[in-house]
Amino acid sequence: MNPSAPFIGRPVATTLLTIGVALAGFFAFLRLPVAPLPQVDYPTITVSANMPGASPATMAATVATPLERHLGIIADVTGMSSESTVGITRITLQFSLDRNIDGAAQDVQTAITQAGRQLPANLPAPPSFNKVNPADQPVLYLALTSSTLPISKVDYYAENLVAQSLSTVNGVAQVGIYGQSKYAVRAQMDPQAMSTRMIGIDEVQQALSDGNVNLPTGALYGPARTATVEASGQLFNAAGYEKLVVAYRNGSPVRLAELGRVIDDIENQRNLTWYNKDRGILLVIFRQPGVNTVQVVDNVKALIPGLQAQLPPAITMHTLGDRTITIRRSMADVKFTLELSLFLVIMVIFLFLRNFSATTIPSLALPFSLVGTFAVMYLGGYSLDNLSMMALTLSVGFVVDDAIVMLENIVRHMEMGERPFEAAVNGSGEIGFTILSMTLSLAAVFIPVLFMGGVLGR
Repeated sequence: MNPSAPFIGRPVATTLLTIGVALAGFFAFLRLPVAPLPQVDYPTITVSANMPGASPATMAATVATPLERHLGIIADVTGMSSESTVGITRITLQFSLDRNIDGAAQDVQTAITQAGRQLPANLPAPPSFNKVNPADQPVLYLALTSSTLPISKVDYYAENLVAQSLSTVNGVAQVGIYGQSKYAVRAQMDPQAMSTRMIGIDEVQQALSDGNVNLPTGALYGPARTATVEASGQLFNAAGYEKLVVAYRNGSPVRLAELGRVIDDIENQRNLTWYNKDRGILLVIFRQPGVNTVQVVDNVKALIPGLQAQLPPAITMHTLGDRTITIRRSMADVKFTLELSLFLVIMVIFLFLRNFSATTIPSLALPFSLVGTFAVMYLGGYSLDNLSMMALTLSVGFVVDDAIVMLENIVRHMEMGERPFEAAVNGSGEIGFTILSMTLSLAAVFIPVLFMGGVLGR
């Protein structure tokens, strides 16, 4: 059995085939996604609900319990944990590994809809859910800080300018905002002042609701033209709220400023982030599945100078974390390993055989084998990540061993006086089946890895 004989007898076809494989691998390499980890389906879903101001006990009793009753009856749920804090409930569902994550998400949405009738009516928004995937970690962290502007102003530019602009970058799936500090007016009432004027907190709440409205007021229709009536009743700062009339006592209006303090503030004073001891807003950027992480980060960084020019000079944008740094270093390490192994192989073969033409064979076999692998990886849906790079590094040893064994046997026949063509046919025929069986044996060692269970096997 000589599997190499057809290729030895047809050198032109073999050369064209090798060039074709190399070109296919080269173009596939340019299209392969680059990521820190493989893209896997990890069947875990997190459900979250918010009700500002509610205690953990209230969240557990009124929000978590109804959701748990409906989520618990979903098929293939292997684990469910719930955590309730001040104003927030978070439920984590873990499904069996053979459950499709998209189908599980539909069941979760249905359960949330069914539980909606039992949830409190004052929830600001329905419960939401998101899929959890170990490969879907943020690829880039950005921080916006200012030493002079209020944090609410920084948050305004972060949400309305930077986040929206970054979301349009090709390959960006989502831009999350941590440490949100939206502007809000905070009214701090004095109980003694309210008691003196016999005003209850419900009257203050009603006055705040009635005095800050933004509703359509209609239109005036005439014989020749139509006029839209505009009457803005919306208040935008603390100074406007201070003049708000809460009630009338003894014929005189009682304004909000007489009952306490009205200050410009943020919505949540406990949701804070810092960067180098400065208050800031943190932006986390997620990539879309199956795209090149390095390319996405490069596209985002190319947009940053333009965004910085649109921001006020007092706001500075910082790069807090970049996951492509480790990816680039891993790729550099693999490249160095491959180049070093190729150099060592060529050097050892030349030192022992002292034949330039024989030394050229493994120097071509190794890179062509690796480049051809990229085409198979592209067809199989693989990505250039830490695991696939490790596999390529291990496979270098297979290729080098096979090339050296085959080459040494052919050179032995040439030293016996045979012509190069005869030596190639006879040498490959003697060792071809041995190399094939040896390679299959080495590959068979890794077959049990395919049957590993759990997340690691996935």
